Amino acid sequence: MSTLIEHILKLTDHRDRDLLELTLSKALIDLLPIQRISISRVMSFEGEKRWLEVARLDAKGGGKVVDPMRVDFMTLPHLDDAPDRLKCLQRREIIEIAWAGEEGPRINMLPLFSDSRKDDEGVIEVHTNASLTQDELLTIEQLRRIYRNMYSLLEYSDRDALTGLLNRKSLDDAFYSAVLEELDGVSSDPLIASTPNGMAQERRHRVPANYWLGSALIDNFALIKEKHGRQIAEEVLVLVTRVMNNTFRTYDRLYHFNDEHFGVLMHCPDEALVLAAFERFRTNVEKTIFPQVGHVTVSCGFTSVMADDSPDSALVKTLSAVDFVQRSGHNKVSSHLGLVRRGFFAEPILAAEIDLT
Repeated sequence: MSTLIEHILKLTDHRDRDLLELTLSKALIDLLPIQRISISRVMSFEGEKRWLEVARLDAKGGGKVVDPMRVDFMTLPHLDDAPDRLKCLQRREIIEIAWAGEEGPRINMLPLFSDSRKDDEGVIEVHTNASLTQDELLTIEQLRRIYRNMYSLLEYSDRDALTGLLNRKSLDDAFYSAVLEELDGVSSDPLIASTPNGMAQERRHRVPANYWLGSALIDNFALIKEKHGRQIAEEVLVLVTRVMNNTFRTYDRLYHFNDEHFGVLMHCPDEALVLAAFERFRTNVEKTIFPQVGHVTVSCGFTSVMADDSPDSALVKTLSAVDFVQRSGHNKVSSHLGLVRRGFFAEPILAAEIDLT
């Protein structure tokens, strides 16, 4: 059995937030008399919230892990379907459930975070054969605090300071640690690591990976900044961010690359569904009233991520589609694949031809 210090070192050794939840689960189940540990997160889409169990480990072996980008949101349970879990989340306190009598097995539910977070809500469920001692509860709290501290540090390094969206560096991380290796058939999904039962690190898919990258550029942003000043222009960026957060799914990765350039990395089985998602975003921006500016529009382009893509090459494809939209009137959405099929891009577009900064 590993010591507490060894598990603390593992928790603080990561540079990827997605690794932390599995590492926390393995530490708790290794150090304490726990039969099962489960971590559930709150996912949202168009104002609706549901539960996603992202990790579950059993002391006797086995369990399950989930890539949030690959879930079908409509199949997830509603928050009200797990009332005790919801109560724990709302009260931000430990809830103990004696489900088979006062002397029998227990489930302790703890909020993953102590503060009220809109985007990172979650609950840890600890299954035991008896009540936990004060020392055992203290160990859980210590590891949970280390998890939270590391999560906050990594989140800060991954986020754009103005909008709170993911930054350019985090796109590279997502490409190389999840998307491209999965497309190549080698999973580096941090949740698919070895478990107490030696769960296979290899992940097998019966369907194509279906990752998509999109860019959205605010139309005429330079004119907005020139006419209204930098402060108003930044307010536009913040409001566009709010529209983006309210339009896309919680588990879609949303980016702010530079002034007017936003991005989305998503998993979706069909090109038409990706187009519909960007159309919703475009329409929602168009009907929003921006203080002192009025109406603002965005031009969007997206592409399927291929195994031979790099972050730069995929971004070039999205920006070439955006460039096509802007040359044909702005305020539209275009698929790079669709433009290729229609013969608009006869030759590959080189990264040097489009400014990615």
